[in-house]
Amino acid sequence: MTDKARAAVLVDFGGVITSSVLRAFTDFGASLGGDPRLPLDLLGRDEASRTLLADHECGRIDAAAFERGFAERLRVHGADVAAEGLTARMQAGMSIDQDMLTLLGDLRAAGCPVALVSNSFGTGTYDGVDLATVADVVVISSEVGIRKPSRRIYEIACERLGVDPEESVMIDDLQQNLDGASRIGIGGVLHTSAADTRRQLAERFGITA
Repeated sequence: MTDKARAAVLVDFGGVITSSVLRAFTDFGASLGGDPRLPLDLLGRDEASRTLLADHECGRIDAAAFERGFAERLRVHGADVAAEGLTARMQAGMSIDQDMLTLLGDLRAAGCPVALVSNSFGTGTYDGVDLATVADVVVISSEVGIRKPSRRIYEIACERLGVDPEESVMIDDLQQNLDGASRIGIGGVLHTSAADTRRQLAERFGITA
């Protein structure tokens, strides 16, 4: 983070409030019996899969359409999978990080407004979490038609919080998303654990380390 004064926090969901998305997708890949990194490699490098993901995250196609398309891309690359429920199976290894929920609660109790800024994926992703108790504002990519790391999604979050971007910090587990936020002056915390993120925010926001 920079030394500029910050007054608000934007926070990612998958990989920050939950355990690692990358690990869950790799575990799913391993369950297919081939290269454990196949799902991640396709989503990162295969043009057809990248387009499916972008269209789904931006709300242009629903979860079922993404699942049908991505199941076909997996089959093309040797992994025979059922389309129905694919996104749920990919996320099955993810769990809620209770320490992060506590941290966000401490921030809000200290007077720091919090916005959840999340790229949507599948259905049921946010089940088990009362988002209204986690954040003052919730910005989901499929609902606003734009995804991280586009600067506009961060602008929307700041507008809804009523703060300037330069007054905000983004917590994310992906550097590319922090880079997107930084283009409009938002500070960044690269999340690796709740303890480390708490340490980075403690002095700045008046919470215990």
